[in-house]
Amino acid sequence: MESGLAQAVRAALAEVRDPQTGLDLVAQGWVQGLTARDGLVQFALEVPRDRARGLEGLRAAAERAAAAVPGVLSATCVLTAHRAAPAAPPPGAPKAVRPPPGQGQMLLPDVGAIVAVASGKGGVGKSTTAVNLAVALAAQGLRVGLLDADIYGPSLPQMLGTRERPVTADGRVVPITRWGLKAMSIGFLVDEEAAMIWRGPMVMGALEQMLAQVEWGALDIMVVDMPPGTGDAQLTMSQRVPLRGAVIVSTPQDVALIDARRGIRMFEKVNVPVLGLVENMSYFCCPNCNHRSDIFGHGGARAEAERLGVEFLGELPLKLAIRELADAGTPIVLERPDSEEAARYCAIAARVWDKARVPAGAGGPRIVEE
Repeated sequence: MESGLAQAVRAALAEVRDPQTGLDLVAQGWVQGLTARDGLVQFALEVPRDRARGLEGLRAAAERAAAAVPGVLSATCVLTAHRAAPAAPPPGAPKAVRPPPGQGQMLLPDVGAIVAVASGKGGVGKSTTAVNLAVALAAQGLRVGLLDADIYGPSLPQMLGTRERPVTADGRVVPITRWGLKAMSIGFLVDEEAAMIWRGPMVMGALEQMLAQVEWGALDIMVVDMPPGTGDAQLTMSQRVPLRGAVIVSTPQDVALIDARRGIRMFEKVNVPVLGLVENMSYFCCPNCNHRSDIFGHGGARAEAERLGVEFLGELPLKLAIRELADAGTPIVLERPDSEEAARYCAIAARVWDKARVPAGAGGPRIVEE
């Protein structure tokens, strides 16, 4: 049973009408996944696919209506689309052949190469790696996009040092420009402490919205900071955009390498090339005496890359400056370009670009059955 606040929000949404049909959002059955907890409201508008591109204004109106309800501290609405049920074929007609998953129209046709930065588990420094690689690529003069695909734990606003809210133009969202990058994250659209209590379909809808309804423009490369694991976001990305490859980030310890292995196998299953493996937190360097300690072990990722037949792209230390500058929103590649750590990020970025700009084969990736 819905809480009183959720009922009040639903009543407010019933006052928002679709200009084409004249019916309200609730009557049309478009309001899905409505949650209201501690003043934080989240819901999706599930609309017909053929109308999705023209309904950004209606989504914004629904979000404003929800936010105006007394007791609501923050309201977030995402636009998702569904296909209408196909009409039944006439008797005796041949059955339609369903195309393989992932073989529909691909998104982001104006992006030269899309590279996922992924990990099998959280806490290995994947986002820090993704941001520094993106900044290093932009420093090479490339047109770079950076997409935060982690809906539940977005970190891009913190790491880029901005809480700027995106604006819309002609019904499309304009990405945030920062440090020579075009960037987008769900974190730019919701309050910093908002908990994204969403089921899989809403996560996939939000991700598709950031892919299809953001004015990315022409880019040489897009770096996608993936959530940890092998779930809905990974499948959505592999099916909806032509991923050129994936970079797997891991620490040297065995428990992290086990999960990195799973990540590599997942990308292999959806026919996305693994560009290489990065060993993060390879060793700890004391900021006072520069003493080196292999607190997570050392060399595990290199050995794992050799065992799995993927390239080892490089290792990065567990160093205080990397963490401090990431928290401050000034990546070390930008703030200390002459440092050894920045040089390592730049070398990895250059190698990723060398591999990503070579077409990986005709067509987009597809899921294959074993």
